[in-house]
Amino acid sequence: MKKINIVLFGTGNVGSILVNQILQAREGLRKNEGLELNLPVIANSSTAFFQKENQQASWDTDLKNFGFPYKLEDILNYVEEQGYENLIAIDATASEDFVENYLRLIRAGFNIVAANKVANTLSSQFYNELRETLQEHNKYFLYETNVGAGLPVIETLRNFHRANERVTRVRGVFSGSLSFIFNTYCEQEKDFSEVLTEAGKNGFTEPDPRVDLSGKDVARKLLILGRELGLEKEFEEIIIQDLVPAHLNGESSLKNFQEKKEELNPFFLNLKQNLEQDEVIRHVGELDVTRGTLEVKLVKEKKASAFGALKHADSSFEIYAESYGDRPLVIQGAGAGAAVTARGVVSDILQLAEKL
Repeated sequence: MKKINIVLFGTGNVGSILVNQILQAREGLRKNEGLELNLPVIANSSTAFFQKENQQASWDTDLKNFGFPYKLEDILNYVEEQGYENLIAIDATASEDFVENYLRLIRAGFNIVAANKVANTLSSQFYNELRETLQEHNKYFLYETNVGAGLPVIETLRNFHRANERVTRVRGVFSGSLSFIFNTYCEQEKDFSEVLTEAGKNGFTEPDPRVDLSGKDVARKLLILGRELGLEKEFEEIIIQDLVPAHLNGESSLKNFQEKKEELNPFFLNLKQNLEQDEVIRHVGELDVTRGTLEVKLVKEKKASAFGALKHADSSFEIYAESYGDRPLVIQGAGAGAAVTARGVVSDILQLAEKL
């Protein structure tokens, strides 16, 4: 029986679903694969709960009732005292600050699986230092869910790169929330502000929808893919079309934006009215490896194309490689959602378990 010991940081939507998925899969993995997933530590930003063996379905209540304020040192000491091996730290936070702990965790014997995109989008200096530290300590860092949630986008690009297959270009509808917004807007006779409100009520956008409309999240995903292909780029080098006017952005409050979001309508109506009958609007990220450019923007797509035919909140990625010529490899499906992302993290854990 191979035993993997997991320390989870982050109990929001993804983290909570992830714990339950691990508990549900635990017995089957033990019986069918000789693999035991132990989850001795669950921690959020302020509280940690230690359960030496066999975390229970009541973990959420236990965290509230028996958790205690902690520092990272407390967890590292506990893990060392218990003699746990095959350690995996899971970053299910969205925290920029937590990423600062990665190097320390690796030096303390942890491998890392991250849903959090931050570590791969900081400076090239940190990006390279992280990988050098992993190599020095013979540890692994998996982050398939950083782009496309449960879709195998990063793995496919990495395999191409390792096999010396020259990828020339990557295009994608990276954002599930913006996919839903523009799919709905182009199909229905509604104002853009109305569709934006609907997306928020359905939980597709961030509480502040300007985060989605800024294009920055898509830009981060694009940067991750560019770096996978060996491009040494910084976030500041990405060309981003921000869909929020300056007077509703920056210092402007969320309340002010919500009150005035109807001011977005004329711009998007003009785009819609200038479409041909067989066209739709899509929000895409484009990586041109040959020219070394990364761009996030709105484009017109034919309804019959992979991007144009998207429904609901699905994502789609086109990967152009020399062996494929003008016909891209297309990866398409649910590219957003806490359950899909959590399942992708479980896949990373199982892939990592085979290496340990």
